[in-house]
Amino acid sequence: MARVIPLLIPLLLGAAPEGPRITPYLRHQLDVAWAQDDARRERFAAVRSEADLVSLQGELRRKILDLIGGLPAERTPLNARVAGTIAADGYHVEKIVFESIPGFHVTALLYVPAGAGPRPAVLLPCGHSPLGKAYANYQEIAIRLARRGYVVLCWDPVGQGERSQFWDAARGRSRYNLVCGEHAVLGNLAVLAGASLLRWEVWDGMRAVDYLLTRSEVDARRISITGTSGGGLQTAWIGALDPRIAVVIPSCYITALPMRMANRIFEDPDTDPEQDPYGLVSAGVDHAGLLTLVYPRGLFVASAVKDFVPIEGARRTFREVAAFYRRFGHGDRVGMAEGYHEHRYSLENQTDAFAFLDRLSGQPAHGDLAAEKARPAEELRCTSSGQVRVDLPGRSLMELVRDYFHEHRPARSVDLAALHRAAAPPALTSWEAAGTERTGDVVRDRYRLHYAGGLVMPLVHVHRIGPGPQPVSLVLSYEGTEGVTEAPPSGGAIVTFDGRALGENRMRYKAASIDDPELTKLDEAAAYVSPISGVLANHAYNALLSGRPYFLELIEDAEIAARFAREHLGASRVVVSGRGPARTWAAAVARAVPGIEAGPGADPSALDWAQLVEGLKEDWPIHELLPGGAYIK
Repeated sequence: MARVIPLLIPLLLGAAPEGPRITPYLRHQLDVAWAQDDARRERFAAVRSEADLVSLQGELRRKILDLIGGLPAERTPLNARVAGTIAADGYHVEKIVFESIPGFHVTALLYVPAGAGPRPAVLLPCGHSPLGKAYANYQEIAIRLARRGYVVLCWDPVGQGERSQFWDAARGRSRYNLVCGEHAVLGNLAVLAGASLLRWEVWDGMRAVDYLLTRSEVDARRISITGTSGGGLQTAWIGALDPRIAVVIPSCYITALPMRMANRIFEDPDTDPEQDPYGLVSAGVDHAGLLTLVYPRGLFVASAVKDFVPIEGARRTFREVAAFYRRFGHGDRVGMAEGYHEHRYSLENQTDAFAFLDRLSGQPAHGDLAAEKARPAEELRCTSSGQVRVDLPGRSLMELVRDYFHEHRPARSVDLAALHRAAAPPALTSWEAAGTERTGDVVRDRYRLHYAGGLVMPLVHVHRIGPGPQPVSLVLSYEGTEGVTEAPPSGGAIVTFDGRALGENRMRYKAASIDDPELTKLDEAAAYVSPISGVLANHAYNALLSGRPYFLELIEDAEIAARFAREHLGASRVVVSGRGPARTWAAAVARAVPGIEAGPGADPSALDWAQLVEGLKEDWPIHELLPGGAYIK
């Protein structure tokens, strides 16, 4: 006789080991990404002539513009003004404010060398720092370049420095951290609207070029760009899309994305959606595609051997792109430095990068780089309070995302069922019974379903003893089978399961976030689903890169469970319901999968993602990060 276990006790099919690990789902994501990378490399290998390369560049440009939601169509007045000037030895610093979009203010510092112009100029986009342009390392880089004779423009990225979009004046801080936290909130909403935070970051950089061209000190033919980490990201993207930039030098950003997907949860888990545009890997772009768009302009990649941005990916990507330069006679315009250190723009790498820049910019050679003294951040403020959203009337990026949605809504609609059908759910390859428990006339059968070349779905079937087929209530919960403990209704049965990365498939690990007071308070379960820094968010971003959003994969899992219920459990019909936030998942399953009926926990109104954009919603389940979801019919 089967052992009796009370139904209120969660029944686990085997606890996963704790700590970081390559789970079956993460392995599945990597296998998909590497297969897509194989296809990309085949396309790149088909380039036989410079004309072929130009054709490839055209394809890549169209793709990446589509991936980020395009760029604004109009270069509106910059309305630039100088908010103050600081005299220094051999150069001066101007505090600049301009509008990249009407009412959208950019705060920047312009470092101007002493002496007559025009001079070469360098755009210096910032990496992730709460201080933005005032971060000591970025000041030091700007000063070194100014002493070499370059005009340097360094600006605050949106969500950092003086450009917080969620500033709480009473507390004197943002509601989120100014490293990656604001980017997560801004970028996630942009994804729902069918765009990317990159759209606005790239546009800020292109308008920064426009500003430099208004300055008599600048030689328009010699504008370059360099930045590290998040600044390296902006360097690669702005350099790829703006042909006015003559030399592109990204630092500590370039890799091969499948490698980055493998370690991001453990090494750099804070969510940063602009690094993961929807389809960047599946569309055949990756970092190699960004760098290919720079050809034949100057390109130098600065990398760190001990970086969490995998160095082998940087080497692989650089070799692939450098081969184009050498094959078509431009080998002198491409180079790479590898510093033996962790994630930073080291003096070692700056020395090599700036020598490359000097050569291509026609500047005299310089000696070793000197130490420079940074100024206190308060001295470099372009606004009185230190925040544009406090001092300057204008618009937030959240409002610009909503504007983008309004502009594109008349011409766009998304059919959830069509999205689901775009990739047929993986076949169930095998299954096995994993145990049975009985309490009175209630039976709880456990199964393990194998699918998608390595994924395992723990599934529980709770039913009463009796003859004939029974209708099945497919109960969805983000807690997995642990969240469903009740007995089945009379004359019916319950099926519940652990979707990929949920329940027993969850990686039992709390990602080590940037020190954020709110994030550090979260327990492991809450941290797991955090949209700011969580394991599940990183899975969701990996899925974006591979072109099959995680939310659609959850719909696939539900279809597989329903198919199993019909074919192997004798279900006469399947009705889906969701618990808590899983009501949206249930509504999507009922909408997208033929033959699954909507139950009371599958309210179609839950699919109104447009109201998230309309309401400028900051926090919602990361499971639902569906590109263009706001356009769902």
